[in-house]
Amino acid sequence: MKEQYDDLITNPVSDNKDSFARLCEKRYSRRCFIKSSLVTSVGLTTFACSKETVESEAIVSESTVTSKFNFDFIEIEHGNDQDHHVAPDHMASILLRWGDPIFADAPEFDINNQSAERQSRQFGYNNDFIGFISLCEDDRPQDRALLCINHEYTLAGLMFPDFGRNVAESTTAKYADICKAALGVSIVEIQLQDNQWGVNRASAYNRRITALDSVIKLSGPAAGHTRMQTSGDPAGLSVIGTFNNCSGGITPWGTYLTCEENFNFHFSGSLDDLKNETDNHRRYNLGHDLFFWSKFDKRFDFNREPNEPNRFGWVVEIDPMDPTSTPIKRTALGRFKHEGAKNVIAKDGRLVIYMGDDQRFEYLYKFVSRDEVNLTDKKANQDLLDFGTLYVAKFDESSRLEWMALDISNPLLKDHFDSQADILIQARSAADLLDATPMDRPEDAVPNPQTGKVYVMLTNNTKRKDVNGVNPREDNSFGHIIEITEDEDNFSSQSATWDLLVKCGDPSDQEHDADWNPNTSENGWFACPDNGVIDPAGRLWVSTDQGAKTSLSGTSDGLWALETQGELRGTGKMFFRVPSGAEMCGPAFSGDGKSLFLSVQHPGDDESTGTSRIDTALTLWPDFIEGVPPRPSVLVVQKKNNDAVG
Repeated sequence: MKEQYDDLITNPVSDNKDSFARLCEKRYSRRCFIKSSLVTSVGLTTFACSKETVESEAIVSESTVTSKFNFDFIEIEHGNDQDHHVAPDHMASILLRWGDPIFADAPEFDINNQSAERQSRQFGYNNDFIGFISLCEDDRPQDRALLCINHEYTLAGLMFPDFGRNVAESTTAKYADICKAALGVSIVEIQLQDNQWGVNRASAYNRRITALDSVIKLSGPAAGHTRMQTSGDPAGLSVIGTFNNCSGGITPWGTYLTCEENFNFHFSGSLDDLKNETDNHRRYNLGHDLFFWSKFDKRFDFNREPNEPNRFGWVVEIDPMDPTSTPIKRTALGRFKHEGAKNVIAKDGRLVIYMGDDQRFEYLYKFVSRDEVNLTDKKANQDLLDFGTLYVAKFDESSRLEWMALDISNPLLKDHFDSQADILIQARSAADLLDATPMDRPEDAVPNPQTGKVYVMLTNNTKRKDVNGVNPREDNSFGHIIEITEDEDNFSSQSATWDLLVKCGDPSDQEHDADWNPNTSENGWFACPDNGVIDPAGRLWVSTDQGAKTSLSGTSDGLWALETQGELRGTGKMFFRVPSGAEMCGPAFSGDGKSLFLSVQHPGDDESTGTSRIDTALTLWPDFIEGVPPRPSVLVVQKKNNDAVG
């Protein structure tokens, strides 16, 4: 998201001598490799995607597939064009587009008649994370489900035909409210008929939670703290809205975790005019307003409301099974630019949530609940995320990892913070004091409950420097993936070992300095890993976000299968490719593995120019109708023979 701002360095210890890229170099040579109660009538269902099925022309790799691979799909080729492409033995269908109505009484999308009221009843913009929650019993066909979908940020120039080139001047109160209504999350029931998924607009589960007017509770150690209190909320116990919802997670008891990432870009103000929050706001990169909401709402001017930014940057828990429930920001999980919240039950029964802070030289975290998960009584877990310990990772050069507690009882922190609330509000600063390891934009961290491994996506860091010249990825344009093995194979352990899975980029280009298994085809490599998912068979899939770096790699973003075990460990295989200007997000599988849901975000956006305009969009996907802007969309992928995907 607007990379020139997103990747500014705010970490004062970014030149830490133990930075992760240097540790990699100490261990690896360039080519080294270590081998349900609210049931609605089906008769009221409308299938919005029935006429949107797209089977794009196959672009097939010449590589051959052997029986040794865990993935048996036909690989596609690298490339960059206006349409999407999927493995030819699969089919991809458009399920939801920005602006599609998700309620029975919602208006149809009309590019020339947008309003906040209409958008609040329609599917939001820039869909990212997807969570799949089955509405069927385990022994029944997976034909009803809820999709829980994040909406990250808006691009007014790609949304409004009459939006001017100067964002500050063109942003009106009307446009600001539409954008607020386009953010947050969508919860939508889908149903399978004749092997085709469709949206049930009449479902009682369907819901929009937005940045416009949705009330969200604050809970945990920071709730009610003086630094969370504002003129609009003197008690510091509730917030209007959630936005910049990036990745997320689904808990074992069926709640939805949505993560607030680049919240800082919605606030304006001068850091020079602050007294108590200057260092805090600077550490979170405030002062670069990209959306100008503050013109119409004083909450987003931190000189007028200095505590309001402290109320964003959290993980929000939502109960999708109760559309009347109030979402809750769980402050025990810490405040930073959350990418995701993938989670797993540890051997001791406690919940462990892995989280990356997506900015250059920021940190990897995990939260371990105090109490055990109750799988037989959902209500017993309603406050589980308010009690536990937040840890930050410190890597060493001997393949060890220490999880350091961000807790007021930690002697290294108690002299610098007045309370646990202060530590959580300033989680980055607390991690600085513990000498945590600055990382290359840690995004999704994905635990595999079948193998006990955790895979961390490190997207890139072109400002990584090494004055000693020993780091071959000094300019880490393409990112890498690490594998963590917690001690005693227990996800709640306070120490672990780490290993390098792949160094991304084109292995045929010596300047990329990439490391892949030699069995990786010319199309199997990728750049800038972002999100990951473990499918029902225990296999890892990785989506990518290159931004403007597509000019360096020469290929669009997409979804790759990645081998993690055996002699093929580190072998990639290309499955899906997005249209020009788009980013691949949110991979999520149905419980039976026969459906894969994908988010295509910001199609047509030319990040290399720094402008986003309908008239200069790189594609008009998925409608391809003159005058209709490109529309971020959710697709569903199925195998043509109805077997499991991949």
